[in-house]
Amino acid sequence: MSELVSNRIRTMAGKLGLPHLVESLNEYAKRADEAKMGYVDFLDLVLSEELAVRDDRRFRQGLRLSKLPHHKTMDDYDFSFQPELDPRKVKDLATLSFVEAKANAALLGPPGVGKTHIAVALAVAACRAGYSIYFTSLDDMVRHLKTAEATGQLTSKLRTYLRPSVLVVDEVGYQPLERAEANLVFQVISKRYEKGSIILTSNKTFSEWGQVFGDEVLATAILDRLLHHCEVIAINGNSYRLKNRLQAIEREADVA
Repeated sequence: MSELVSNRIRTMAGKLGLPHLVESLNEYAKRADEAKMGYVDFLDLVLSEELAVRDDRRFRQGLRLSKLPHHKTMDDYDFSFQPELDPRKVKDLATLSFVEAKANAALLGPPGVGKTHIAVALAVAACRAGYSIYFTSLDDMVRHLKTAEATGQLTSKLRTYLRPSVLVVDEVGYQPLERAEANLVFQVISKRYEKGSIILTSNKTFSEWGQVFGDEVLATAILDRLLHHCEVIAINGNSYRLKNRLQAIEREADVA
């Protein structure tokens, strides 16, 4: 490829917003020459590589905006430590069919069993698949909504929780809510109903949500919308954090 043609292609690629092509044109040309590619195969190579770069850029940008507390995947989850949990149920969720259907997923169980890990892993998978995601604890969401309501910006702040395709709401039930706070949660749940997915984690059974939200009627209204299209997974095993702490204590004892 002549230098003149190469420079012209780089210029056009830059105008088309294809920065990776600008940087990698010589490499592509070399690969095409070595493989004796035809024109169509060369074009397929260039477009496929550019699309992969754009997808990766979008994925990394989506993670930055998601507020996820960490980057976990399903491969990192130790199913052997939770023998009562059927891996097939979790892997079914990981197909993201519930996200496509704008349904919900609820992960229930005591602290430390890996609920948040699975929720984050599902969110990461959704982001990789092209869905927008956002993570919040229930307490943080309520606090931000209360502040927005007090300053007349509730409608604007609600969009933070209504816009993403997947909203992860962590730690439902760790702190009881006042009725006014529960009503803010109801607004989020009802406005997302059949319009976007929610992945939530809770240390409370659904029968205890009346205590969590301070009002049985309001809790029932929230559950009615949340559970209409929802996959529920209960994890009733041991705590990973306790396991890791006990292993650390054992190591310290062995050293001593």
